[in-house]
Amino acid sequence: MGILQISTLLGALGMFLYGMNLMSSGLQKAAGERLRGFLSAMTSNPFKSVMTGLGITTIIQSSSATTVMVVSFVNAGLLTLAQAIGVIMGANIGTTVTAWMVSWLGFKADISILAVPLMLFGFLFSNSKKDQRKNIGELIVGFSLLFLGLSFMKDSVPDLRETPQVLEFVTSWSSHGFGSVLLFLAFGTILTLVLQSSSATMAITLIMLSMGWIPFGMACAMVLGENIGTTITANIAASVGNTQAKRAAMSHTIFNVFGVVWALILFGPFLQLVGIITETLFGLPNPAADGFVVTEATSAEGTAALYGLSMLHTLFNLTNTLLLVWFTKWIAQAVSWIIPAPKNKEKEVFRLKYISAGHLATPELSVEQAFEEIIHFAKISKNGAIYSKEAINEADTEKFDELREKLVKYEEISDRMEFEIATFLNGVSAEEISESTSLKVKSMYKIVGELESLGDSGETISRILSRKNIHKKVFDAGAIKNLNTMADAVVAAYDVMIENLEAAHKGELGDISNAYAAEDLLNTLRNDFRDAVIENIDNDGKNYQATVYYMDIINAYERMGDFMINVSQDLERGFISK
Repeated sequence: MGILQISTLLGALGMFLYGMNLMSSGLQKAAGERLRGFLSAMTSNPFKSVMTGLGITTIIQSSSATTVMVVSFVNAGLLTLAQAIGVIMGANIGTTVTAWMVSWLGFKADISILAVPLMLFGFLFSNSKKDQRKNIGELIVGFSLLFLGLSFMKDSVPDLRETPQVLEFVTSWSSHGFGSVLLFLAFGTILTLVLQSSSATMAITLIMLSMGWIPFGMACAMVLGENIGTTITANIAASVGNTQAKRAAMSHTIFNVFGVVWALILFGPFLQLVGIITETLFGLPNPAADGFVVTEATSAEGTAALYGLSMLHTLFNLTNTLLLVWFTKWIAQAVSWIIPAPKNKEKEVFRLKYISAGHLATPELSVEQAFEEIIHFAKISKNGAIYSKEAINEADTEKFDELREKLVKYEEISDRMEFEIATFLNGVSAEEISESTSLKVKSMYKIVGELESLGDSGETISRILSRKNIHKKVFDAGAIKNLNTMADAVVAAYDVMIENLEAAHKGELGDISNAYAAEDLLNTLRNDFRDAVIENIDNDGKNYQATVYYMDIINAYERMGDFMINVSQDLERGFISK
């Protein structure tokens, strides 16, 4: 096997992987905005959870993408751990569709003949001005590249029958009884870890089987190994997530490892069952029978081997799901025991909730994820306004200092959240996104900036109050009453802003008249209080310094109203269809 042949084989594998990713990406973009609603419709019914995972993975042709999405939604609190386990089980069944597609089209129909003509349609669609057609074009190009890569891989793999010495070496791997099963199991696991795609490893296994490199039983062992290797993607995604996300990823590992264990214990009978089902359904030779040999991929034996391997993949995941779907609560308890909750829970309260598990599979879903985080940010920011009101009314020095520390902490939290959300949005905008998604991302950039300014405002008010206390100035009862009125109006404006954010997230924001009304109230209060202060100063200038602090706080509250109306205006520009 020369250098050129090896390079061709690796290049063909790269084409296959790129085509798989491109096809998956096109499918996800085309269906992206519906996927979140599909997932969020989960109930406690395990059957519905499994069917959802099956449906999504069948649509987007990537169990890894589905699993990462599930981990992110568990991280966000949109799915419970038990629901996530059901979805992951369904995703494992959904990924078997790829094996059947490759077996049917890649080996029997030789779809690569049509792949190049299909490229023309993919190119024409991808140059359309409509996002949906562009996504379909990406799907077609990815589909074509996938099968072209598969065709090149088949052609570049040498026929070992022409090199008896190499054939003897490869055959020796299969001559160690159950030890060979474990050897090929490990090989399938490692290959999947390296390629980060169980579909690619499955395609390689099908090629090795069809070329007569390995017997049917060893190919089955490789498929079992692929089911272990594929769990690494979710664990990588969960490594930066919260405890629940890590548990969801761990449940995927437990589910697949358990399945491999029982399949190894019953390896002989399980293969015989697969062989009988393949023989009965398709009228082909039993691939698990003694003396079964693949002469060539297009022969009856070759077809039986390919269909038998795809059947094993499907039957393994179906059986494993039927066995474990009734025990999702126990699996959830097991992973909760393996990954205990952190002792210091306070640290998790103020970390990002929705995007700490990394980007989702598509920009559209990532934007939804970031929007959830922005709503969370707004609710945290509201606490600053509530604490600032408490600080105004607190006469006890020690209690005031505690409130001051909280406001400083919230200012630091808002700075960190702005940075992390903006960084996440940078990653989203760096990808190929639609014009409408781009407009949303721009609006979201502005919104997180306004929310960070709101976080600064609470700390600013605490600083003004601290200076007042240092200079031993006191607000009279009238000033305290007015400041409370202003603070209540700010909290009400926060409620309006959060209401608009949630409405925009659901696609239900019609107008922002409520935000303008809240802003007008704050402006009116500021003007009335300022006019009253000017009149009092004219009559009596004795409390001038206290009056300056009083007006500084009034103005700070009014500026908070400006930041909040800016948020609603940004929503109007980016999320209301014109």
